[in-house]
Amino acid sequence: MSEKIILPAGQYWPDGIRMVVSVSMQFEAGAQSEHQNGSPFPAMADQSLPDLPARTWFEYGAREGIPRMLDLWDKFKVPVTSHMVGQAVLHRPALAREIVERGHEAAAHGHSWTPHWSMTEAEERASYVANSDAIFAATGTRPTGFNAFWLRGTVNTLSILQSLGFTYHIDDLSADEPMLTTVNQQPFAIVPYTLRNNDIARFGAEGPLTAQAFGQELRDEFDQLYMEAGYKRRMMSVSLHDRIGGTPARVRMMGEFLQYALQHPGVVFMRKDQIAALALSLPDVPQK
Repeated sequence: MSEKIILPAGQYWPDGIRMVVSVSMQFEAGAQSEHQNGSPFPAMADQSLPDLPARTWFEYGAREGIPRMLDLWDKFKVPVTSHMVGQAVLHRPALAREIVERGHEAAAHGHSWTPHWSMTEAEERASYVANSDAIFAATGTRPTGFNAFWLRGTVNTLSILQSLGFTYHIDDLSADEPMLTTVNQQPFAIVPYTLRNNDIARFGAEGPLTAQAFGQELRDEFDQLYMEAGYKRRMMSVSLHDRIGGTPARVRMMGEFLQYALQHPGVVFMRKDQIAALALSLPDVPQK
């Protein structure tokens, strides 16, 4: 654990930061299950047959979505965290490598779409090892952060992650600031996730919410948290998925939000590994 940072009275982040914003860019294309995968198409009666249009919907995320979002992050000099499914990385190692080469964090998201909550302890460990190995082979970096399938891990998840060198997870919705938990008598960071500022929850199966309506929600959330940041530590989380958040209208909306947020003094966008490192060193970090 890093040395504790001492902050001036009334300052909740170091270096004059008023508020931190964290963006997730989930890399899942190519790892999805063939059926019951959240695509906008009706379920097929015969699930022994391939779902060909659903495959193309996911392919869009790697072919168009992530490249478009990467250009957006470059434009605004915003670093993000990409939670990568191992099988997606195996399908497109060059894309995983490009994400890291462009300054972003490669974090873990399991090796396949097999629900983690259904796994034995040995199966769970094997999934995380395979996921980490795939990311390392493609990018030269080992992930230190983790996001379970639909946030549902098991009672063994954190202990397994810690034993594999992970330092944080995001499968927690209970706060608007980083937290700590204790795993095997050692601190382990929590960088809370979001469902409300999350494209898969707001546009699930290409639902009715417009990009502009989502953008207004992001600005309203930001404004409230920015106000609260005057008297307590605040962090805003935003989550985008390759095939959903990477569409033209949603990327345009996200650019408008980034421009809006960055106009405010003291706002800093951080990767989740950076936030976790701060959580392990800052004073007065809430414990779970």
